[in-house]
Amino acid sequence: MSSKQTAVHWFRKGLRVHDNPALAAAVDRVRGQPSKLVLRPVFILDPGIIRWLRVGPNRLHVVRGNPVEMFPELFREWNVTLLTFEHDIEPYSVKRDATVRELARQAKVEVQVEKSLTIYDPDEILKKNGGKIPLTYQKYGSLASMCKTPGPIGVPDKVPAESVPEKDKRERKDGKCYDPPTLDELKVRQEDLGECKFPGGETEALRRLQDYMSRKSWVCAFEKPNTSPNSLEPSTTVLSPYVKFGCLSARLFMAELKKVLAGQKHSQPPVSLVGQLMWREFYYCAAAAEPNFDKMVGNSVCLQVPWETNPEHLAAWTHGRTGYPFIDAIMRQLRQEGWIHHLARHAVACFLTRGDLWISWEEGQRVFEELLLDADWALNAGNWMWLSASAFFHQFFRVYSPVAFGKKTDPEGKYIKKYVPELAKFPAGIIYEPWKANLETQKKLGCIIGKDYPHRIVIHEEISKKNISRMSEAYRKNKALKEGGAATTKEVDSKSDAGMEPTPSGKKRKASSSSSTPKKPSPKKSKLQSKMEKFLKKK
Repeated sequence: MSSKQTAVHWFRKGLRVHDNPALAAAVDRVRGQPSKLVLRPVFILDPGIIRWLRVGPNRLHVVRGNPVEMFPELFREWNVTLLTFEHDIEPYSVKRDATVRELARQAKVEVQVEKSLTIYDPDEILKKNGGKIPLTYQKYGSLASMCKTPGPIGVPDKVPAESVPEKDKRERKDGKCYDPPTLDELKVRQEDLGECKFPGGETEALRRLQDYMSRKSWVCAFEKPNTSPNSLEPSTTVLSPYVKFGCLSARLFMAELKKVLAGQKHSQPPVSLVGQLMWREFYYCAAAAEPNFDKMVGNSVCLQVPWETNPEHLAAWTHGRTGYPFIDAIMRQLRQEGWIHHLARHAVACFLTRGDLWISWEEGQRVFEELLLDADWALNAGNWMWLSASAFFHQFFRVYSPVAFGKKTDPEGKYIKKYVPELAKFPAGIIYEPWKANLETQKKLGCIIGKDYPHRIVIHEEISKKNISRMSEAYRKNKALKEGGAATTKEVDSKSDAGMEPTPSGKKRKASSSSSTPKKPSPKKSKLQSKMEKFLKKK
């Protein structure tokens, strides 16, 4: 056992020293009692998360093992009296943290938890909304505007030399036992790695933040829809991975933005940079109140949709082999670089789910979780539900074209040529639709469709209409379940088919009687139905 008592700060997502109240609390305690306390900052490398870890911490006590199993041993070995960490809302983290707190109580270790993961406290927002999840961005914004938020804090003062811990029994046996993990330990092969476009760490995060904040006119004019999903270099900040891992504090990011925007004419949420941070806050709030936020079944905010299972189509989408060059280029960029533009995510998510393949958003969520550097539990699930029209967004008849959408910002197909090199010789006129080239042309261009590049796995202009009808049916059934229960659902089932074209009924029947007098459709419903019918006719 350590001759001195130990204060432990447990790093998880908040991999930074700036704006880290939990770390600051531990440092302050040690500085107040330097002859009595030492500080050990730790990162616990849980074998259960190695597969998903996309960065390695540096200059920490990196402990190998499950936190629930390791902390009791560390409490004894290090003579721990204080444990600090940042609050988290993920169900896995909530359960784990509750267990660790109980273990600390049993070991008579004081625990201090601070909230700094988000700008606004989700619990406070939910309380202001009567315990209910705000289901629209606008509603969330109105609630957030009533809340006071603490600003970011600085870097803690240095710990006195006498508060540096002595070597424990593990370190005496192996001086490298707490070193950061190697690539081999993370099960990453050096030969599989491409160019590192986004180096990790707090120093890099702060450098990038200041670089973008120095471009004041760009920051003031920023509007996400006006950025390009298929530019050869990112048209946005790419600060999301740094915020996800906590290398950059969201509160500091917001504070710096407000400094730049003060007194200037600037874009507004939801499309502005401030608006982008608020999307994160919105999803975190919803996720904090719904433990099944990353699932369809049992999720209070999610539409229940009879998605299909198609392993071949899922694999084709995952590895960029759908036969649609724009979609394939995006998925290949994701696999190579770990990042894709948000609007590119829109395109491939819509394609996988309601647009073309009719595969569950949960499957896409899992692929993004594995490949995206900025994959965040709340944002990943929230965006997938939005883009599949399963929650938050309900205009399911608005479908991204896997051909036309990319042409808007890259008519020559330079992005496709970079990530789908098989089509590098195809001219602008057909690179988005290579199947339109005859066999002779394909041979001249060095790429035969079906041999060198796959045929389309679905015909978008046909399947998208069918899927709009399917979504219409899913909406009808979910509405019937909410309003009339099983009796109404049975009635809807007897009068509909999942593959039929939607027809304007606008009629609701009470569950108690199938012969009830039809009610006039609400203006909102009539307007939505009218939009859908016009869209289908155009298609």
